[in-house]
Amino acid sequence: MTHLNIGDKAPTFSLPADHGDIVALKDFKGQKLVLYFYPKDDTSGCTKESCEFNENIKSFERIGATIVGISKDSVKRHDKFKEKYGFKFKLGSDENSDVCEQYGVWVQKSMYGRKYMGIERTTFLIDEKGKIVHIWSKVKIDGHVDDVMKTIKSMK
Repeated sequence: MTHLNIGDKAPTFSLPADHGDIVALKDFKGQKLVLYFYPKDDTSGCTKESCEFNENIKSFERIGATIVGISKDSVKRHDKFKEKYGFKFKLGSDENSDVCEQYGVWVQKSMYGRKYMGIERTTFLIDEKGKIVHIWSKVKIDGHVDDVMKTIKSMK
């Protein structure tokens, strides 16, 4: 498993996204990218996290940051999720988990004694030159979006 650190170059990616688009790291050169990995569309925690990013999208735009979410859900599922909640940012579909593995978020999890592979909720802040400048691992949703915002503002 890959383990990324602050200062590492962000792994490149190009994924199918909602509404037939493609989302790629190279599209964000020259701007800050908040890249968040989440387990599953339309589940309580993932919905709350995505809605909070969406509610603050104008504030992120004002400080020069773009938001992209990635999960293993299909483009079709992303389309439904995005339309249901009116998200104004792209959702990348990593169905074969290649990008999740590159970013080190595809991990063994355990619930009720059962072990399985899944996405560990993680957010990466990538700077204008494609370097990772902050990593939030094992994200707790409450206060997370505010923390991301404060971190970006403190970088000025």
